Amino acid sequence: MIFVASAADAPATPGAYALALRLDAPLDVRVGKILATLAAGDYLYCGSARGSGGLRARLARHMRPQKRTHWHIDQLTAGASLLGAFVEEQGDECALNAALANLPIPVAGFGSSDCRRCAAHLRFWPEGAALPSRWENARKAAHLSLEGGGRAA
Repeated sequence: MIFVASAADAPATPGAYALALRLDAPLDVRVGKILATLAAGDYLYCGSARGSGGLRARLARHMRPQKRTHWHIDQLTAGASLLGAFVEEQGDECALNAALANLPIPVAGFGSSDCRRCAAHLRFWPEGAALPSRWENARKAAHLSLEGGGRAA
C-alpha cells in the first residue's frame, strides 16, 4: 500500500483505493431515494479501478473538478478537498473497507449499491482516529517522500 497526493503518482495498474477527502462544510447527498447530510470533516471512500489506465485513470477522474455525476462519490468530490489516496495494486475495495471497520458509516449504501458484502464504502474519519498501521505507515512514508521532493513510495 502507498499513499499518493495526486493521480499522477498512482500506478496505471488495476487495484483498489481509499480516497481521502475533507468537507469544510456540511454537504447534502443522495443515495437512491435517501437524502442525507454529511457533516464537515474527513472521509475515506473505498473504490476499485479495474479498467483502462487502472488506479491512475480512476483517481484522475475523481480528482478532476468538473465531471458528469455518475457515482455516489461524484457528489462528494464536487464539494470536498481531496487529500490524496491510499492505493493498493491488485487490491480489493471491500477488503480496504473492512480494514476501516472501526470508523463510522455516515450514510448506508453510499458507494456500495453494487456490493453485497458492505453496508457502505464511505467512512467518516473523525479527528484523531487512528488508521490501521499499514495505512499510517504509507501516509508517513508519503509525507517524508513529499517533503524530499520525490515520489511517494
